[in-house]
Amino acid sequence: MWDWDFAWSIVPQLLEALKVTVTSTFVAFFIAAIAGLLLAIGRRSACKPLSLVTGGIVEFVRSTPLLVQLYFIFYVLPVFGVSLSPFTAGVIGLGLHYSSYLSEVYRSGIDSVPRGQWEAAVALNFSKMQTWGRIIVPQAIPPVIPVLGNYLIVMFKETPILSAITLMEILQTAKMIGSTSFRYLEGFTIVGLMFLLLSYPSSLLVRRLEYRLNRKLSNLSGEANPIGSRKEVGY
Repeated sequence: MWDWDFAWSIVPQLLEALKVTVTSTFVAFFIAAIAGLLLAIGRRSACKPLSLVTGGIVEFVRSTPLLVQLYFIFYVLPVFGVSLSPFTAGVIGLGLHYSSYLSEVYRSGIDSVPRGQWEAAVALNFSKMQTWGRIIVPQAIPPVIPVLGNYLIVMFKETPILSAITLMEILQTAKMIGSTSFRYLEGFTIVGLMFLLLSYPSSLLVRRLEYRLNRKLSNLSGEANPIGSRKEVGY
């Protein structure tokens, strides 16, 4: 049966573990956001070898389980002399895994940039760096921000998998409390409530952001859903 005294006694320990979960989520998302953008730009490169290599990386990462990638980074890399802490291995593995998905999100944003913008960059004699940095990326990212927010929430709920490489995040802490006290009900219930209390409001914020962004872009373009009007421009 539920024991309130025991439940309150483990809350501080679970809150400390929650900090690890939240920190690993944001660090992994930062890695995924940067790596995903680089992969998306690489796939659009006119350099065929670079495009093929980045495309191969994306497909390989998306086609292999996250758990296998985490095991490889944490348990196999030390064989080659690269030893990482559970936190470092976890955020790198989670970040690289989701970078492959975010690259597709960025790709859809890049495809939504009108062809005339590319042509204007050529007419102005912009370099590739200037074209991407001053014209394409600033227009491609805002429409996909809500999707990026959804992936951030998904990554937050995915972090318990990092317990497989011994990272003491919130689920691993609840398991440890249960194994030492033989009481699992309170720990796992509190963990579930913590995930709910963070994930649900975040989902509402992302929906609100998506609504406001779509409304703003629709007013600018005169279209109901600007993301839905993406076109392949082949650059």
